[in-house]
Amino acid sequence: MGGQEGSKLAEGIVGMHLRSVWLFLVAALAVVLCCGCVERQLTINTEPQGALITLNDEQIGVSPVTVSFNWYGDYWVRADKEGFETLETHRELKAPLHDRFPFDFFTNVLYPGRIVDEYEWTFELAPRQDLTREQLLEQADALRTQLQ
Repeated sequence: MGGQEGSKLAEGIVGMHLRSVWLFLVAALAVVLCCGCVERQLTINTEPQGALITLNDEQIGVSPVTVSFNWYGDYWVRADKEGFETLETHRELKAPLHDRFPFDFFTNVLYPGRIVDEYEWTFELAPRQDLTREQLLEQADALRTQLQ
């Protein structure tokens, strides 16, 4: 192999390498620009409406209220409305199949469309029952008897 032929071979290899790098960069950019999107929304409603809603120790608004969320799992919910018993409970949001490993990679990164996961929780609020003076005294006597 002569000097001139070796030089042409080296130029050809470098040219192929640069084209491969360029093709890789274009493909990576296309993946980033065409990546999927999953939106997650939770709506909390109460019967009757108008209760102040606290979700995981953060006041999010008055029912009905819709919030975006990032994580599935256990949520602590508090609903407070004048004239009604305060509701404190836990609810679990379970991830759908497309948001579980390994499918989540494809829906969050490779899938070109948009997916909206919407959930709604409705809570019944019980009317507050104020105790009479006699009922309070009866409960106090019962507790005093238990302690003795």
